[in-house]
Amino acid sequence: MDMASSQTSGASEREHFIPVRKIDVLDALIKHDTLAGERELEQFRQFSRLLGAVYHYEYFDQLERLRNDYFYFNPELDNDSRFDAAKAESAYGDLIETLKTVLHNANFIEVPHEEIERSHRDHAVVRVNIRTSLDDYREVRFFRRGHRRDTIEVREWFGWRRRGVELDVYDDIVLLITMKSAARGTANGGKKPPRKPKVRPGAVLLKYFRNIASGELNALFPGVRVVMGLRDQLWIGVPALIGGIPILIKLASTLTLLIIVAGFYVGLSEAVKDDDISGALAALGGLVALGGFVLTQWMKFQRQSLLHQKTLSDNIYYRNVSNNAGIFDYIIGAAEDQECKEAFLAYYFLLAPGDGPKDDELDKRIEGWLRQTFNADVDFECGDALAKLERLGLLRRDGGRLYVLPLQDALVRLDRIWDDFFPISSVAR
Repeated sequence: MDMASSQTSGASEREHFIPVRKIDVLDALIKHDTLAGERELEQFRQFSRLLGAVYHYEYFDQLERLRNDYFYFNPELDNDSRFDAAKAESAYGDLIETLKTVLHNANFIEVPHEEIERSHRDHAVVRVNIRTSLDDYREVRFFRRGHRRDTIEVREWFGWRRRGVELDVYDDIVLLITMKSAARGTANGGKKPPRKPKVRPGAVLLKYFRNIASGELNALFPGVRVVMGLRDQLWIGVPALIGGIPILIKLASTLTLLIIVAGFYVGLSEAVKDDDISGALAALGGLVALGGFVLTQWMKFQRQSLLHQKTLSDNIYYRNVSNNAGIFDYIIGAAEDQECKEAFLAYYFLLAPGDGPKDDELDKRIEGWLRQTFNADVDFECGDALAKLERLGLLRRDGGRLYVLPLQDALVRLDRIWDDFFPISSVAR
């Protein structure tokens, strides 16, 4: 299975994600002292709306691509649906690349392979042992965005003791799981018939979660099973052993009599004594008691397993935001939101009069403003933001200095870009 890794080093690094609403960024910029007079303030508001409309239209195209490509891999399709293999594989490549691009623009980071492996060993929040079968999966990828250090309270010694555990919690998690195709899924060496899969072979599962601890990524896999840990096995097994020994000792002394009496009734022996019959009845009662004791312990085991499964389900249920094709609207909206905020910030801080700043100066200026205004420690993607403005024709470079079009000229430029999206006059002719 291909579990893609990332070059990121962990949750302790600064992220490009701007954890502030777009409207709050705009309101704070308008209150800043760069713009002079109500006319410029209104022009900047109009500039923001028009730039947002341009990005919204461009991302609508990517949304349509995601939906079209995902059609072949939607797990809700009929299991009997068949597609051309080459066409489906091409659509799969387009789906993965478009999805990665959108997630990158939304400032998601792919979770490294090592962190996924570590989550299979740790269970700080969900205090149960979890087993996941990876045999059915062709590809598994996690993408995270936003993180914080949080302290949770966990119970130990059956609730008698509580202690705080500090861990990394991710604000957003996107999980991509590709099921193996039918041909791959049935390749088991012919030893046994393949079991019927719960999800259509070749389907792509997409899940969006919020507020997930870094050590609980393994709990997000579909079909995870709760298994009894050593502590639970001892909690059930030791009383079973202590309670079962007296019954076994009593059976050992009377089991022979039960066999003799049973042989008499099936014609294997000619006669039995009354004492033998009494002993056989006592042995039979011991067997019934042993069976009831075993059944009781089994019910305790099942009850404990159900409690653990409920703990796992409750932990995941309330953190699941959306699934499969439904997440496209979420991530497209998140990407559009981040792109707009980066472009707004870069344009606004280049609009100030005076000599244009250099790249690093602009970067520090914006990061300092975000830290001071919103207490947000962000590694601002200055190069990416400048590339956005340059692509739209709003940026001018003079040596190492950076300048943007004045607000009136920028509005004319964006209006022309918007009109070019719908060249109705040329089509009508």
